[in-house]
Amino acid sequence: MKLTPLGDRVVLKQLVAEETTKSGIVLPGQSKEKPQQAEVVAVGPGGMVDGKEVKMEVKVGDQVIYSKYAGTEVKLDEEEFIIVRQNDILAVIQ
Repeated sequence: MKLTPLGDRVVLKQLVAEETTKSGIVLPGQSKEKPQQAEVVAVGPGGMVDGKEVKMEVKVGDQVIYSKYAGTEVKLDEEEFIIVRQNDILAVIQ
């Protein structure tokens, strides 16, 4: 199956968090929170959303940082995705 977002929505696949710090300290599972970095998997068409013209500024393959509590988590074919609105994306990592 394939997810195709509508309007100004973007499908993200969360990037895996590092298990150790740069100095080599292993982080226990409870102390980590989910990373807010993800890769763009699919992008909606944009267009008119809530009476305003929306131009999509991200593309498939971009790595982005998104708002902490944004989006809807979806599990499809044993993979987890997050569907967010474009304005929930804070930055593109280059």
